[in-house]
Amino acid sequence: MLRPTRARLTRACAAVTAAASIALLAGACTGQGGTRADDDPNKPVTINFWHGWSAPSEVKAVNAAIAGFEKAHPAIHVHAVANVNDDKVNQALRTSGPDAPDVISSFSTDNVGGFCHSGALTDLTPFLKKSGIDPRRTFPKPMLDYTAYQGVRCTLPLLGDAYGLYYNKDAFKAAGIQEPPKTWSQFKADAVKLTKTSGDKYSQLGFMPDFHGYETRPSHYVAQWNPVYFDAQGKAQLAKDPSFGKMFTFQKDLVDSLGGYAKLEKYRNTFGDEYGSKNPFHTGQVAMSLDGEWRLGMAEAAGVKFPIGVAPLPVPDDQASTYGKGYITGTIIGVAAHSAKQNAAWEFVKYLTTDTDAVVNFANGIHNVPSTLAALDSPKLVADPGFRTFLDIARNPRSSTTPASPNGGQYITSMEDFAYSYESGRTTDLAGGLARLDAQIDRDTAQAK
Repeated sequence: MLRPTRARLTRACAAVTAAASIALLAGACTGQGGTRADDDPNKPVTINFWHGWSAPSEVKAVNAAIAGFEKAHPAIHVHAVANVNDDKVNQALRTSGPDAPDVISSFSTDNVGGFCHSGALTDLTPFLKKSGIDPRRTFPKPMLDYTAYQGVRCTLPLLGDAYGLYYNKDAFKAAGIQEPPKTWSQFKADAVKLTKTSGDKYSQLGFMPDFHGYETRPSHYVAQWNPVYFDAQGKAQLAKDPSFGKMFTFQKDLVDSLGGYAKLEKYRNTFGDEYGSKNPFHTGQVAMSLDGEWRLGMAEAAGVKFPIGVAPLPVPDDQASTYGKGYITGTIIGVAAHSAKQNAAWEFVKYLTTDTDAVVNFANGIHNVPSTLAALDSPKLVADPGFRTFLDIARNPRSSTTPASPNGGQYITSMEDFAYSYESGRTTDLAGGLARLDAQIDRDTAQAK
């Protein structure tokens, strides 16, 4: 079954755990000068690799990747520890010893800022240079953006996720809609046209626009406006960059056009689990859905009867020429700063992240988006037309992501809290609210540093 690489399931508790994670990472801080890369990777050695994959098919794919590496590097044995969450990783990065991880992966790009800022993971730039690897020629730009913080590249991308638009082709046909919308104005018109009501209840909703509606998060919406979250000095500029105001204005208008916040929330409470068979897109409760590449496999596993269409998300009407872009995220991987086996660890990281066949085979096994430009174009990649839509989004130079921060993506949580207040009508001053949000984000960032 297709699954998202990123641990979005834990987003709800991010605000609770962020402070603890930052403290743990701060305790791990050794500085890049304290790292060691003087081991001989050609001598027999065992490195420990901690990762979060747990499903049998996923673990099988990880183990197959390890087997391929060990065949190419017979002196290096990899001891893998599966199903490790970020809290355990953060704890482990404070310590050293034979059982501590040499290489870690995480489903959350939100951790990158903390990892790099604290020195818990070593800067990989010297290793990349030594190996003759140019990151800009190797990885899609959004993946480069979320694997570094303030000039320190302490992680590399290990598979990715891309977000697009799913639509019910039968519902489109019944409504007389010929093709998926390419601009937000077309999207709004289609969402209204696809919405059916019986009295004060929906029998079909064109789209669930609420920010609590699973993947309809502010960061996923606003990516289509290509926002800039922080200025060159690292100060938040959600009030200054017009992208955010335009996104919030559009979303609020969409909420009102589809029945209003209270009615939509009542309907949303009838939805099944996002990752279960009763997802509202599977059941036909919504005709369009913002989601990632994993939804294709989940819909197939759920036995969805109607034909499914996949397309990029719409773009602002004044940016119609940029249609095809989307929001990108994914899994990250890095080398522990405390590891005494960093050269051997780097060989493993390099293999998983830059060997084209290794990346393709892993992507085929996990069913996520490959994380190198060469792998995206590989003929060995197993991809039906729907999945190829997400490959196109991933390689699109205008696709974007959320930037790293030193406090576990606290700014995203703060933005979501503001979004909930604004869409519900508790906050009515958009400009003033965004200015206060900027001030809060700057305070939180300063405290983390």
